[in-house]
Amino acid sequence: MEKDEFGPEYIVKVYDPKIGMEGFLVIDNTTLGPGKGGIRMSADVNAEEVFRLARAMTWKNALAEIPFGGAKAGIVWKGGTDQLKKQYIQSFARAIKLFTPKKYIAGPDVNTGEKEMQWFVEATGNWRSATGKSANMCMKFFGKPGEKCGIPHEFGSTGFGVAQAVDETAKALNINISGSRVAIHGFGNVGTFTYTYLLQMGAIIVALADKSGAIFNNNGLDDVEIQKIIKNKLLLSDCKNCQHISDKEFWKIPVDFLIPASVTDVINETNKNDISAKVIVEAGNIPMVEYIERELFEKGIFIVPDFVANAGGVISSYAEYRGYNPKKMLELVERKIRKSTRLVLKQSIKLNKNPRDVALELARKKVEKN
Repeated sequence: MEKDEFGPEYIVKVYDPKIGMEGFLVIDNTTLGPGKGGIRMSADVNAEEVFRLARAMTWKNALAEIPFGGAKAGIVWKGGTDQLKKQYIQSFARAIKLFTPKKYIAGPDVNTGEKEMQWFVEATGNWRSATGKSANMCMKFFGKPGEKCGIPHEFGSTGFGVAQAVDETAKALNINISGSRVAIHGFGNVGTFTYTYLLQMGAIIVALADKSGAIFNNNGLDDVEIQKIIKNKLLLSDCKNCQHISDKEFWKIPVDFLIPASVTDVINETNKNDISAKVIVEAGNIPMVEYIERELFEKGIFIVPDFVANAGGVISSYAEYRGYNPKKMLELVERKIRKSTRLVLKQSIKLNKNPRDVALELARKKVEKN
C-alpha cells in the first residue's frame, strides 16, 4: 500500500470477536469533500484491495466534479443468512460510526445493495451516512418541505453511465454504435443495465459471462432469453436455449467493445493475450492492473478507464445526497459521464496517450487545485 501526497488519510481495521466480523475502511483523500465509496463484501477482500478501490474513488469523484473525496470499505464475508449479514453490516457500521458522514459516506458495492444500506443507516442513526438506500426509505430534514428519499442502484445508474461512455467512445473512434459488437463480462446490476441501454442504442450483444459461465451468439443474443434471466435473477448457466462457451473462449471473441463489469483483476496474465477487442470500457472497478492496461493499449486496444466509465454510481450517490429524484439523477449522470469521457478521449487521441494517464492527470489537477 503506497503512501503519497494524496493519501491514504485513514486505514481502519475492525474486528468483532462476538460474531467474527472483520472489516476495513480506507479513507484515501478528503480534499474535495467526505470520502465516498461502497462497502464490498467478499470472502477474500483485504486492506490492499480496499485501498486500490479507495484511490480509484478519489480520481473518479474529482474527474466527475463531485464534492466528494475517495474512500472504500470491505467486510470479509464467506456467506450466510440474511440475519448474519445484517449483524455484520451493523457491527461494521457501529465500529466506523465516528467517521460518518463527515469523513466517510457508504454506498452499495459487491454483495451490498439498498437493503444493506438501510441496515447501515439504521445502525449509525444518520440518514446521510450512506447512499443507495431503498426508494421508500424517506426522511424530512433541513427544514425544507417534502421528503428526501433513497435512490437505490436498482435504478441502474452505473450501467446507464457505462452505456453513455461507450456511445461517446464510439463517436470519438468513428465506430457506429448501432450494429457494433459487444461482449460483457459480469451480469449483475451493472452488467444487466449496460446490456439493456446498449441494446436500446442498437448495439449487438454477442456474448455475456457471469460466475457460472458464458453464452455466445455470433448474430446477437436472444433478448427474450436474456430478459428471462434478468427477470428471474437466474445465472447464465440456467439458460437452456443458449450456446454455452468456456470463460477462455469468451475473451477470444472479436468485438468492437469488451466491457468487464465483474470483479477486480478479471483481466490478468491468464487471458490478456486472448483479447481481440477494439475497445475495452471498464465498467467494473480495477478490472486489471495498470501494467496490463498499458500493454493492451500499446497493442492498439483503446481503453476507457474505470473511474471515467463507471462514475454513474457515485454521481447517483451525489444526486441522492442532494435530494434529487431519479429522473434528475439520470440526467446528471448522462451529462457528467459524457463530458468527462469526451474530455479524456479528445486529449488521448490528440496526444496518442494512454487514456488512464490523461484522466489521472486531469483528476490530480482538480484535487491539487483545492
